Amino acid sequence: MTESVELNLHDLRRRYLKDGLDESNTDANPFKQFELWFKQAQEADLLEPNAMVVATVNADLQPSTRTVLLKLFDERGFVFFTNYTSQKAKDIAHNPKVALQFNWLDLERQVKILGVAEKISMTESMKYFASRPKGSQIGAWVSQQSEVVSSKQVLMAQFSKLKDKFKQGEVPFPDFWGGYRVVPSQIEFWQGGDNRLHDRICYQRMDGQWQKSRLAP
Repeated sequence: MTESVELNLHDLRRRYLKDGLDESNTDANPFKQFELWFKQAQEADLLEPNAMVVATVNADLQPSTRTVLLKLFDERGFVFFTNYTSQKAKDIAHNPKVALQFNWLDLERQVKILGVAEKISMTESMKYFASRPKGSQIGAWVSQQSEVVSSKQVLMAQFSKLKDKFKQGEVPFPDFWGGYRVVPSQIEFWQGGDNRLHDRICYQRMDGQWQKSRLAP
């Protein structure tokens, strides 16, 4: 019989002392506040500062999360790219309400975004696809995202075949691939605080305007 291993996690704790956050030192516009924090995450040389968790819910009401890369943000929303036949895309087709989460742990910061995902235009998707490295472009054709694959060797063989096929020209745009823009209704900025008194400043869109408030930790 295999012995069970009990991990004692009770003492895995730390004090959050790096910064503070309140209504007076946050911008009235949550997109400008996000831009500030994002630039600071880049300047801190964090690994993949644009990595974000995307949470969706499927037809059986089963939540699912995965980490993707933010590729564009402006006051319209936050954009990521994927295969439109992937599980996340199927979930979004059923229920477009999603959540995003940025975890900048070295800065003791998190950003949570609630909103609705919508496909961006094909023109926008094609423009981004054209900017990708050729290997990534081919990878989009090879991967039937979220489908069962018999082995890694099968994927690599398909990749090699397409790499040879497209070596003399441009990789065509796959019509099953593109971007989603998450249009936010709520954006929350979290800054770790001492004694677990974390700072949470939440922006909610009401009647087309952003309202800012503090949430209890």
